Amino acid sequence: MSIARRSFEAKAAAHRRARAAAEAEVARKAAAAAEPARVQPAIATAVMPAPVQTPAQRTRVRKQTTVEQADGSALRGDLTQYEQHLAKLQQDRLRLKQVQSKAAKSQIKRELVAEYDAYLDGVLAADTGSPDEVLTTLLVWNIDAGRFERALELAAYAFRHGLETADRFRRTLGTLVAEEIAEAALDALAAGDAVDRVPVDVLARTAELVTGQDMPDEVRAKLFLALGRSVLADTGDAGDAPGAESLSHAVDWLQQAIALHAGCGGKKDLERAQRLLKKQAGPAG
Repeated sequence: MSIARRSFEAKAAAHRRARAAAEAEVARKAAAAAEPARVQPAIATAVMPAPVQTPAQRTRVRKQTTVEQADGSALRGDLTQYEQHLAKLQQDRLRLKQVQSKAAKSQIKRELVAEYDAYLDGVLAADTGSPDEVLTTLLVWNIDAGRFERALELAAYAFRHGLETADRFRRTLGTLVAEEIAEAALDALAAGDAVDRVPVDVLARTAELVTGQDMPDEVRAKLFLALGRSVLADTGDAGDAPGAESLSHAVDWLQQAIALHAGCGGKKDLERAQRLLKKQAGPAG
């Protein structure tokens, strides 16, 4: 075979390989683009999960979700419980987009979050750690709705499995959990809102939960500030200050807040906590 012929055949073979690779890449991209579209028919035609109202319905959804999480396929119909709830989530987001008031949005979320509980119970029971936009979004919505115990339960699961939030939040999950709960506590304290106050034990559990999570120092400082101020807020009008142990914790938390972020605004709170603790200790000697 001549040198010219071998050169021609080599070029032809290289061209065929390049074309096959290009076709394979096109097919891969098409498949990737088609995957999210699996839930689009449900969104477009408003095919939503049946209202979960009775204990029997909640049990059915929870059990079905647990099984589907384990094997990754639907037990009935074309959509898994995850896909159905993701479709519902898309419509609930559209509903929230129509509302500008933050207070009104929080009220709507209070009405919505319970509708996902059976599904989330199934996810927690399966404990597979699969990426789940419904769970990470509902974690935030439960904070907004004041359901802090539920939010911490979802956060513990997400941290254990290394889940992250959807890109729309633009914060790591640890940062988001710490900051949202801290701000909810600080806002309620500033407003003097006893009803929406975040309990000290919830804040303490949050701080413990995010101990190993990377976040800006300012965010962790905000959480410690909320802890210290919440203890001080337990001082009644009659002057019945918190006990020495609680005040000692408050001093420690406020010192940590200031060490992390000197401009956190906790210096006067620290001075007050130290005065109250000294008063609890009584005269020296």
